[in-house]
Amino acid sequence: MRPGAPGVWNYGSDNGPLPSPWLALPTMALCLKQVFNKDKTFRPRKKFEPGTQRFELYKKAQASLKSGLDLKAVVQLPPGESINDWIAVHVVDFFNRINLIYGTMSEYCTERSCPIMSGGLKYEYRWQDDSKYKKPTKLSAPQYMCMLMDWIEMLINNEDIFPTRIGVPFPKQFQQVCTKILTRLFRVFVHVYIHHFDSIINMGAEAHVNTCYKHFYYFIREFSLIDHRELEPLVRMALAWGGGGVQNLSMLEDDREYTQDQKGMRRVNNT
Repeated sequence: MRPGAPGVWNYGSDNGPLPSPWLALPTMALCLKQVFNKDKTFRPRKKFEPGTQRFELYKKAQASLKSGLDLKAVVQLPPGESINDWIAVHVVDFFNRINLIYGTMSEYCTERSCPIMSGGLKYEYRWQDDSKYKKPTKLSAPQYMCMLMDWIEMLINNEDIFPTRIGVPFPKQFQQVCTKILTRLFRVFVHVYIHHFDSIINMGAEAHVNTCYKHFYYFIREFSLIDHRELEPLVRMALAWGGGGVQNLSMLEDDREYTQDQKGMRRVNNT
């Protein structure tokens, strides 16, 4: 299932041409834009041209969310749909939503407050790419986030990876690329929950962020798109917090068998 013929996308905007129809997907977030400042996103958000096939796929997913269905059911592949299209639509949507969340939170995440991109005392994330940082490099959280959003946008704009033309197949490594994108986006949740949860509460956004995270979590579990070891920081947090906030993410307890006692050792993720 692909968008309509080339040229049907609405590329007009006050800020000039829009770089990719994949980034046109409106957010599925439940009331997120009512809580967060939509002007603080890292990247501009666009809209699908009504009438295209991918717009119809988006509407189907959004309708399921608004119907109040169990999120476990919402993420399941609809009958007759392409799994790669389904994954692509969600990758772009989660990028938009997490971009919105972090964009609003960024004033609390500074070089001074977060000199290392981490998920608590035991988990550190280093950046590596194929251009500027060819070796795993320690960055501050704001630097890491900027590199991450640039990197994801570059991939989504790449027609060889996220094709939009009718009849052009997804590459063989497409799901592998999406796994890496989602793994890195998951680390944004880890950092925000562990280091900035008080700010989330003060903004009155706790329930909305939790819903967004649950949707993300059930999606990656449904299609096995993240290594279970990546879940460790939030599993530990959920188990440690007996009476507040993140304990509402009770589904994380399903993954506690995948956590291991680090005995004070700091785990560094270089991928």
